[in-house]
Amino acid sequence: MDLAYIPSPSESVWYLGPVPIRAYALSILAGIVVACWIAEARMRSRGAPKWAVLDLAVWAVPFGIVGARLYHIFTSPDAYFGADGDPWKILEIWNGGLGIPGAIALGAVGVWLGCRQLKLPFGMVADAIVPGIPVAQAIGRLGNWFNQELYGKPLDAWWAVSIDASHRLTGYEDFATFHPTFLYEALWNLGVAAVVLLADRRWKFGAGRAVALYVALYGIGRFWIEGLRIDPAEGFAGLRLNQWTSIIVVVLAVAYLLLVRGTRRVFVVEGGARVAVAWDSEAAREAGYVDGALPKGTGLPGTDAEGNLTTPEPDETEDTRPEEDAVADEPSGDPQADAGTSRGDS
Repeated sequence: MDLAYIPSPSESVWYLGPVPIRAYALSILAGIVVACWIAEARMRSRGAPKWAVLDLAVWAVPFGIVGARLYHIFTSPDAYFGADGDPWKILEIWNGGLGIPGAIALGAVGVWLGCRQLKLPFGMVADAIVPGIPVAQAIGRLGNWFNQELYGKPLDAWWAVSIDASHRLTGYEDFATFHPTFLYEALWNLGVAAVVLLADRRWKFGAGRAVALYVALYGIGRFWIEGLRIDPAEGFAGLRLNQWTSIIVVVLAVAYLLLVRGTRRVFVVEGGARVAVAWDSEAAREAGYVDGALPKGTGLPGTDAEGNLTTPEPDETEDTRPEEDAVADEPSGDPQADAGTSRGDS
């Protein structure tokens, strides 16, 4: 069949009995799972505890969703507080409306809180988990395709997306195909993830510099993609608010990359505790790190198969008391002195 455009799904909700299964929610959940998988692999390669990423996700995911919703409401308030708005729709996140900048901002706060709970360095963790974030965003954008939302200006090309009449915005009822801006952003995000991964492998980013690179690249893509969108949004001086946000975050991220220096840190076990050291330090080499990462299938020395810290069990055949106590118990050869010692210990 010769397709002259990208068709939109005819259904976005399926029912399991009375329970609605929404494609939008499934896309977000799938993105979260993949991001956690990527983050877990990268954190484990740096000696972090096994499944620590799940403890971080408990904080980051709720914070990220709340931040995303708040940002969307702030940038598109008319649907909720305008003349025909309905404030109760704020709760209907299954109909779309999650702003990525808000998700990143409050999600980072959640990660920070999780790091405090786990006693992990925030910058080290952020650099490790950040490549999974644009991948999650790319997968999440599939939900916009199912919802037939966040498309761009009318377009007559083979890669245009067909939008049903019931989902066309006011003023565009006579057009059938549009720029698939959600697809543009999904592909851009996958490219961002690849660049961050390759750059981090080459330069061993630390001190949050991998995060800054991600923010800069994402902001650049979001700026031009946002310019194609036609959904209602706040704006001024000819630009949408999301475009102004992109300009600000790109400038800040580039400045951070230029001003801040830092190299990758990895965990080693010293004194029965995890300690973060430079990836190219002698301690890291002794722990088995190769090019800043533990070889696949290799655990961190001083931890068990689950990544938990281990401490050597004392040998029951050895006298583990302080040396002076052991010497004090040795017979002195003086019966009276020895007898006095025995009475004193009784």
